[in-house]
Amino acid sequence: MAYILNIETATKNCSVALAKNGSTLICKELAEEGYSHAEFLHVFIEAIIKEAGIAFADLKAIAVSQGPGSYTGLRIGVSAAKGLCYALGIPLIAIDTMQTLAQQVQQVEGYIVPMIDARRMEVYSAIFTSNYEAVRETQAEVITENSFAAIKETIYFIGDCNEKCKTVLSAPNFVFLEGIQYPSAKEMSALSFDKYQKSDTVDVAYFEPFYLKDFMITTKKAL
Repeated sequence: MAYILNIETATKNCSVALAKNGSTLICKELAEEGYSHAEFLHVFIEAIIKEAGIAFADLKAIAVSQGPGSYTGLRIGVSAAKGLCYALGIPLIAIDTMQTLAQQVQQVEGYIVPMIDARRMEVYSAIFTSNYEAVRETQAEVITENSFAAIKETIYFIGDCNEKCKTVLSAPNFVFLEGIQYPSAKEMSALSFDKYQKSDTVDVAYFEPFYLKDFMITTKKAL
């Protein structure tokens, strides 16, 4: 019996889920404009453990969203996860944020493109098949009318930047699923259990979130 606590704080959604053998038992989450992670994350964690009727010592691992996403949100989530792992002497599991987001799309044909808002027309995005297999790694990009034009199959766009992107991405094979905005810890449950069974963990001391900020680096102009 493997209890794993899943923590997702890469976006505005502060989300925590307790899973047993890969199935979500309890999930508590809140998405606010002001990013309430620092205020609610530990409250959610303690409430879930109490509601489940288990002790922290019963946890076999902690899973955390590795990014990309909000710098502050990721730092808060990873710091909490590391603290628990250190205190309990259990492994840390890192879960790709884009993969977690893509898991919310079910029974479709074509491709799934999760996108997380960066700034202006910039997004973090990845491309998955309908079976959640990554066919393009996560990258930062500026969305234009030519983005994803090479894909002729249906593309399902999800994430918190659909509103700004659908004004530019207007091809007939583009479908925006408005109901899916943020990644949730409840979609991490099966992913983290799979990694736990494979002993696919990260070093608690040295693990850092995947910020994906290289695209913001600019070259200094010559005088």
